[in-house]
Amino acid sequence: MKRKITVLVLMLAGAAAVFAQEAGGQDAASQTSVWKYFAAALAVGISCIAGGIAVGQIGSAAMGAMSENEDLSGKALPYAGLAEGICLWGFLVALLILIL
Repeated sequence: MKRKITVLVLMLAGAAAVFAQEAGGQDAASQTSVWKYFAAALAVGISCIAGGIAVGQIGSAAMGAMSENEDLSGKALPYAGLAEGICLWGFLVALLILIL
């Protein structure tokens, strides 16, 4: 799994380098905007992948705990919400990158 994510990130970095080379006749401000969009995409993408992995593991553990004790069903919900918050923070970071 880690190998697939690493290959995907390297492919995206190579694609960004190709687009940056094509824009060679443009000024530095336009090349900076290319990197802004690339950084924002990475912030959202990586945080959502990490949030999905975390929610999957939390959900699996919660189902195992609920199969043994039904009273634990409501106690796992805040942990899933914390894991989904990772995606929200990635989105907020991407907005800050694009705005500033």
